[in-house]
Amino acid sequence: MSRFLNCCFTGRVSKQSPQSQKSGDNMENQSTSNANNVFHPQNLNEEVNDSSSRASTNIILNDDFSGGLHLWHPNCCDAFVISEESGNSEGIPAKLSGRYAVVNNRSECWQGLEQDITTRVSMGSTYTVCAWVAVSGAHDGVSDVLATLKLEYRDSAVTYLFIGRISASRERWEKVEGTFSLSTMPDRVVFYLEGPSPGVDLLIRSVMVSCSSLAEYDSRSKGSICDDENIILNPKFDDGLQNWSGRGCKIVLHDSMADGKILPMSGKFFASTADRTQNWNGMQQEITGRVQRKIAYEVVAVVRIYGNNVTSSDLRATLWVQAADLREQYIGIASLQATDKDWVQLKGKFLLNGSPSRAVIFLEGPPPGTDILLNNIVVKHAAKVPPPSPPVIKDAAFGVNIIANSNLSDGTNGWFPLGNCTLSVGNGSPHILPPMARESLGHAPLSGRYILVTKRTQTWMAPAQIITDKLKLYLTYQVSAWVRIGTGATRPQNINVALGVDSQWVNGGQVEINDDRWHEIGGSFRIEKQPAKVMVYVQGPDAGVDLMVAGLQIFPVDREARFKHLQSETDKIRKRNVILKFSASDSTTLLGTYVKIRQMQNSFPFGSCLSRSNIDNEDFVDFFSKNFNWAVFGNELKWYWTEAQQGNFNYKDADELLNFCECHNIQVRGHCIFWEVESAVQTWIRTLNKNDLMSAVQNRLLGLLTRYKGKFKHYDVNNEMLHGSFYQDHLGKDIRANMFKIANQLDPSAILFVNDYHIEDGCDSRSSPEKYIEHILDLQEQGAPVGGIGIQGHIDSPVGPIVCSALDKLGILGLPIWFTEVDVSSNNEYVRADDLEVMLREAFAHPAVDGVMLWGFWELFMSRDNAHLVNAEGDINVAGKRYLDLKKEWLTLAQGHIDKQSQFEFRGFHGSYEVEVVTRSKKVTKKTFIVDPGLEPVTVSINL
Repeated sequence: MSRFLNCCFTGRVSKQSPQSQKSGDNMENQSTSNANNVFHPQNLNEEVNDSSSRASTNIILNDDFSGGLHLWHPNCCDAFVISEESGNSEGIPAKLSGRYAVVNNRSECWQGLEQDITTRVSMGSTYTVCAWVAVSGAHDGVSDVLATLKLEYRDSAVTYLFIGRISASRERWEKVEGTFSLSTMPDRVVFYLEGPSPGVDLLIRSVMVSCSSLAEYDSRSKGSICDDENIILNPKFDDGLQNWSGRGCKIVLHDSMADGKILPMSGKFFASTADRTQNWNGMQQEITGRVQRKIAYEVVAVVRIYGNNVTSSDLRATLWVQAADLREQYIGIASLQATDKDWVQLKGKFLLNGSPSRAVIFLEGPPPGTDILLNNIVVKHAAKVPPPSPPVIKDAAFGVNIIANSNLSDGTNGWFPLGNCTLSVGNGSPHILPPMARESLGHAPLSGRYILVTKRTQTWMAPAQIITDKLKLYLTYQVSAWVRIGTGATRPQNINVALGVDSQWVNGGQVEINDDRWHEIGGSFRIEKQPAKVMVYVQGPDAGVDLMVAGLQIFPVDREARFKHLQSETDKIRKRNVILKFSASDSTTLLGTYVKIRQMQNSFPFGSCLSRSNIDNEDFVDFFSKNFNWAVFGNELKWYWTEAQQGNFNYKDADELLNFCECHNIQVRGHCIFWEVESAVQTWIRTLNKNDLMSAVQNRLLGLLTRYKGKFKHYDVNNEMLHGSFYQDHLGKDIRANMFKIANQLDPSAILFVNDYHIEDGCDSRSSPEKYIEHILDLQEQGAPVGGIGIQGHIDSPVGPIVCSALDKLGILGLPIWFTEVDVSSNNEYVRADDLEVMLREAFAHPAVDGVMLWGFWELFMSRDNAHLVNAEGDINVAGKRYLDLKKEWLTLAQGHIDKQSQFEFRGFHGSYEVEVVTRSKKVTKKTFIVDPGLEPVTVSINL
């Protein structure tokens, strides 16, 4: 069986006046009713008249109409009050007894009853609304009643803030409730109730608007929220399609489909969409008033697809949020490949930083004509998962090669051919270890023998070994080998050390070869789940091209030993000897003077990306402002954000983020002016002809760089040129250099960067250090003023010597190097912390590196899972604590007495310092000074 839901929505989201507002908005077919808040008639009077439920802080005056309509005003309609003594008016159900207001002669949905509350509300506080309502009149069914705020600003259009909604009936009183807060203070604030169709009377029994501070509200909410409470109403469709609506389509209720072949996975019913014409069409429910800010929610939905001959499709859960200023945001919650064969669970999490005026969760994704099926959905407070224990690894055997017969002294014993290729042993390979492995393995000579692979008819045919029993979980393994190809190749060949981990392919390193020399190949990997089978093999050349492999090494890395080495290197390049010379009018007073030195901030840039919504979260702001001194915007400066549609510009988000950074004395990188990867180029740009595209590029440069001249210290000019070529393909090779030239002319103060990924990990032959160097030199030869090298740093299982090797190679160009988008990922926070420490120590210890930017740090606001340092609700995890420990390690503290020469000497990190001087007479003097980079000792004179 099935039935359609047809409904309309009357919420207000535009800046139109009530007289011009029409029924409906961009949330199509929106209708909700709060089934959990319905009370049965026999309990009605106790619920409404219970004085204990009414807060003493009610800012609504004459809230129960005991003073008639005093302070209340009908909005372009009529109203009167019915009392116990006067009895019910004609047409009003007798069940609705007591005193209440009747709003009649309504000709528009927005007409209702209002009260001016301007003087009784304040900015930053949170208000909870509860009103008891019913309907009467020509309409025989239910009708929506909305609680709304009208916000009037001087010299600005009126705006409307949605608070809550209920589907009210003739039979009983219903409760409409919600919350609101004001981020700015309007000149006039009016609360009113509205919503029923024209001709339907609105009945109001009582109204309560209570106040608490925002901080108190957040604390109370977090403390009282029930972890098991599902904020979705009618989640299993036991009440039919109540509370659900179609988003641009219809929705249908079923107990079965496809002649009984599709049945609910659980319960009696499921819902489906119908008549979908767009990918974003789906089913939705408004959760305004039930979703709280700064609370992490987990979503679990049982879904599948059906129809239009589509057997598999992307299916997504998305949250649409509208702020009080009408700013809209779409938050991706979860996605998966759904099929038409089985029900599957769609899982994800989300968190709101700010207080939304509206929030709607919906399903979307499949192509038009394919229906979305939903059996049930749960949205509840995400349980806090205790952090895993640090992995216990026994007998790690650091530096010991796990490859059998690596030197081929026993022929090809231990090796087998993958596929119908032939293995044999040859002589004449290098006798020394590849450079990236020497630090861990020393300088023991190789045998000079190599495996020759011939009769290869597929690229994957290779020498292989099974290494399952030799691997330990959570250990980071380094990969190293020499490789070479035979004759007959007609193009550059990619060689790859690959691992087959059960059904997954893992990249252990990659190199491109276009000559007949031996090449080093290096990489790394880590396995965090127990596999049934792990096979390592070396693959890649085209069919018919012979492959040679020598000295393959796979060995666990001793990170602690590397860290000790890096601490020594760090002392050399990030510290400087300091001599404090003291003087006083009476030099004898200096004897016995005690000095305490505290470094206030290390001058090395540590930053992170952030988004506009992040700065609505006070906890995020607190952590960010205390622990970072640089920032980069995740999306808000990108072209597809600032001009999603041609000629419609959005700089508001970037402006607000820039203002935030300026207020907190945080320097900012500009990311990015252009993005060379075609999938990151908005549709309207891709449709332009050559002349129009050139004009658009010039307008982008002129508009962005003149607007923000002097504001951004760096710009990533054309992001990821090693991995994309959209602008070069459409406008010619010169366009890349010209982008740099024009940007430099428009803002000479900004350092212009190249920026790309997989430079530092050995796993992508397109972006090897050698390729990057070639790319940068080519730009410079064309006159591009390249001022810096950006290495993104999205890395898995980092190995110090491999990262350092890339930095050494790039360092010969003499340009400052920045890690611009660092993130590391592991489901074990201790391993994640180790990975992060590898990256930060390698960067801080290398003389060519001038700064490190993290690509986020807060859970649910990062592009990679299991990469966060701070959990969604503000708890600092193991990786975050490791970051803070390193920041603390890189601050200098020193103390002692002035020597006989009236001096105090120490060696300290570059940055700002405060010195506290205490004389024998207990006189305390505080001074500040700066230690800049340099080789010679810095002398600071202090006159007491």
